[in-house]
Amino acid sequence: MTKKIYLTRHGQTDYNKRGVVQGSGIDADLNAHGRKQAEAFYQQYQHHPFDKLYVSKLKRTSQSMAQFIASELVYEQLEELNEISWGNREGEAFNATNDQYYFDMINKWRWGQTDFAIDGGESPEQVAHRLKKGMKKIMANAHEKEVLICMHGRALRILLTVLLNYPLTAMDMFEHQNLCLYELEYTGSIFKLNRFNDISHLRHLAV
Repeated sequence: MTKKIYLTRHGQTDYNKRGVVQGSGIDADLNAHGRKQAEAFYQQYQHHPFDKLYVSKLKRTSQSMAQFIASELVYEQLEELNEISWGNREGEAFNATNDQYYFDMINKWRWGQTDFAIDGGESPEQVAHRLKKGMKKIMANAHEKEVLICMHGRALRILLTVLLNYPLTAMDMFEHQNLCLYELEYTGSIFKLNRFNDISHLRHLAV
């Protein structure tokens, strides 16, 4: 079985713009710029022969793919694709205290403590476990040769380590922007990375 997986992150929300922590517990809408990003993504890829679209249960992903859905591309919501839970930190703006907590946590993950969970939230290992369950469902559909997945920043980083057999400690090497594109090809035994954080379709948009 071979399959191509196209991964994208949802469009910008006001939480993204303001630097407010936004995880699986905040179901935010796209802002005006996020809708422009979604339009640009659709214009670039509307004629690609995707067999199916998968989105998370959070509405910012389905809003990002709204034009694909309106064009009657078959789609499915999977809770397993949701963003990491940032626990007690969700909805908080970054400040000196929150910055320090965040960077200490990221450093713990980078140095191997990937079982460390955010206060009231999830660890990378917990997220990886549910993402594997989600991908098992997606990969089981052998007739779907070209699959588009819209998800979230931290979860996307973790999923890429899972698919490419990297340690979770390496997840921050996978840069991402809103409505970027990663393209992976499953050869029948391994995943191969063909495109990395492609934003060529967004270059005409002002930041």
